[in-house]
Amino acid sequence: MIKNSALDETVTEVRGRARWFDVQRAADAPWSARPCRVLRAAVRAPFTARAWAELAYAVAGFPLGILGAAYVVVTFVLGTGLLVTLVGLPVIAAFSAGARLLGAVRRALARALLHLAVEAPERARRAPGFVGWVGAGVGDSAAWRARAYLLISLPLSVMSFAVVVFFRGYGLVLIASPILWSFGYVGSSYRDAHGHERQAVLDYGDLHVDTWPEILLLVLQGMVMLLAAPWVLRGVLSVETWLIPALLGPSGTARRVRDLERTRALAVEDAAAQLRRIERDLHDGTQAQLVALAMKLGLASEKLDAAGDTPAEVDLPRLRELVGAAHRGAKEAIVELRDLARGIHPPVLDTGLGTALTTLAARSPVQVDLQVDVPADASNRPSAAIEAIAYYCAAELLTNAVKHAGARRITVDAARRGGMLRLRVRDDGTGGAHAATGGGLAGLAERVGTVDGRLVLDSPPGGPTVMTVELPLHV
Repeated sequence: MIKNSALDETVTEVRGRARWFDVQRAADAPWSARPCRVLRAAVRAPFTARAWAELAYAVAGFPLGILGAAYVVVTFVLGTGLLVTLVGLPVIAAFSAGARLLGAVRRALARALLHLAVEAPERARRAPGFVGWVGAGVGDSAAWRARAYLLISLPLSVMSFAVVVFFRGYGLVLIASPILWSFGYVGSSYRDAHGHERQAVLDYGDLHVDTWPEILLLVLQGMVMLLAAPWVLRGVLSVETWLIPALLGPSGTARRVRDLERTRALAVEDAAAQLRRIERDLHDGTQAQLVALAMKLGLASEKLDAAGDTPAEVDLPRLRELVGAAHRGAKEAIVELRDLARGIHPPVLDTGLGTALTTLAARSPVQVDLQVDVPADASNRPSAAIEAIAYYCAAELLTNAVKHAGARRITVDAARRGGMLRLRVRDDGTGGAHAATGGGLAGLAERVGTVDGRLVLDSPPGGPTVMTVELPLHV
């Protein structure tokens, strides 16, 4: 799907990261309830779905990390060792497919367990024939980035697995130490100051744990380690969540090409939709008016022809009625054509975006505080297409704030910031707006995407809603 992709990706990423954090939800609670909720979230953390998924990722990633690093080292040594022969480059090209495959496995694992959706990298471009296949395999940047990830992921996989073993495994052992001590488990033997041989369940250097109070302290330590386990593991895996999109996803150039292709498709779709709208408006409105006008003038002409050269036989009342109806139809057709032309390019934009936004604010049924810092002179003002998009975005957002959010006050800020035109609309309405289900906001996302702009929505339930549109100054 092309529609809404830019905004939907942003919304999905924010929701995917936020929905797991019980502590973040606790932070939104009143101050009096926060300590209890934070404590409850910390106690539940080791047993949440996310904690178990991250545990499974660390356990599964350990053998995959060893396998991936071994594959890269062995194939690289084998390929470079055979470079002195004619088969060295074909071997390296063949092993590129294996690196891509292992990278795809790690992406799939991250998608299933870490909810980290990363697109597959771009395909290597190859020329026809065997030589083209070898050149594509050797120069496959995605395969080399996958090799780099497989090497870097080895210490991360070992560290993640060690965190699981130490914090969860050793923590459970400490919690179970009273049971072990009750069944006669002995971790070590030592002689006390009087020379008597004694047995301990655990040694911490010169400290020997062999009494029930000390064993209960071990249980407390195990509980702390178990509670800390998901947070420590999450910190280690945060490096993975940064590396996977950077090394196993599309390159920056490929992303840019993909965005340009999506922008071109959106522009083509938008232009086609505009043409269909204009055609429909002309066919259903103006064309019908002109056909009716022609019929009325034809009837009037027939009346005049029937009368011939005898004015007394002319039905003047009927003739006046036909001519009057034709006159009214002509004026209505002119009005419809004017409205149609205004929909293509509002005439108020001819004097600048500031004047156009002032007109919109004046027409609003609620109070609109407007701040405009956009040059109006021809040499510095944004291009006409950018001003039109900003104008339509402002009009749509003002309508949504009044119609759907029940806003009583709206703030519109249009300014030139860092080589971009930034339009920000804030209302005090009910909030909860989103563009995932289509509608007017989805249309804005498409319109902004056609010029490689950016649309950011911040609308928590209860409000306020802040919509920011960033557009390039020129297309």
